[in-house]
Amino acid sequence: MIAHLQGKLVEKSPTQIIIDCGGVGYHVNISLHTYSLLPSTDFIKVYTHLQIKEDAHTLFGFMEKSEREIFRLLLSVSGIGASIARTMLSSLDPKQITNAIASADVVTIQSIKGIGSKTAQRVILDLKEKVLKLYDLDEVSMSQSNTNRDEALSALEVLGFVRKTSEKIIEKIVKEDPDASVETIIKKALKNL
Repeated sequence: MIAHLQGKLVEKSPTQIIIDCGGVGYHVNISLHTYSLLPSTDFIKVYTHLQIKEDAHTLFGFMEKSEREIFRLLLSVSGIGASIARTMLSSLDPKQITNAIASADVVTIQSIKGIGSKTAQRVILDLKEKVLKLYDLDEVSMSQSNTNRDEALSALEVLGFVRKTSEKIIEKIVKEDPDASVETIIKKALKNL
């Protein structure tokens, strides 16, 4: 119903802001991620999500549309309400959440306060396909950029190995030994190719 608010930032705290839009002050709940992106100017625009319950109408605000999309995706998971979704977006930035979901990283999702292993697994089960499709991600290339990994991968490509196969093997090697040198990664990969 309310897609965005544009107006004067009257009050701000790490969990909420008040925006004056034409003389009406809107109380908007925010994540720490959005708080970190708030501009130093008074005039702001936030994308919003309005949650209507029997006892309350609650506005959630986001500086980025992508964060709002992730928030809405999280709400679609059984067992995740608005407060847990907001906690997730306060604990991890949106990119970390999509990466954790896409790479089925239960440990990262479970590290968020209020999320147990069953809920973390449900988040991955329910959202993995959507996240991969929506953000056009590739399951294999989800780990954080690792220059040694990238160099080893291009070396294997030059040697004539298929990129997809090499990526999978290198991922496994880097998971086991994140500090492996380029040479070590290549040697281990060649044994498995």
